[in-house]
Amino acid sequence: MAKLTIRIDLSPSRAVGPGKIRLLELIGETGSISAAGRAMKMSYRRAWLLADELNRLFKQRVVAARPGGKEGGGARLTPFGRRLVRHYRDMEKKTHRVLAKHLAAFDAAGRSR
Repeated sequence: MAKLTIRIDLSPSRAVGPGKIRLLELIGETGSISAAGRAMKMSYRRAWLLADELNRLFKQRVVAARPGGKEGGGARLTPFGRRLVRHYRDMEKKTHRVLAKHLAAFDAAGRSR
């Protein structure tokens, strides 16, 4: 089935797309940057760098992280981070609904493999 992917370009070198949004969702679900990265088959370092990049993209923090130690670390989405994910997923749903007949045309014209 044809699928449309949304990427929001904030500048020529700064973007938010499905991968970063999924990482945020997983951080919200697991409470951990490390666990979110593992779920996406990426290293902790890569997941941390992406979370840090998202925090630097916006005026408000997206992810709040606590360093590990005796008490254990963890991460959570800020209220702004949760709203960001919600906005992205809402845009995705609306776009697919509006463009459903066009996506179906691509499906019908495509080769089956």
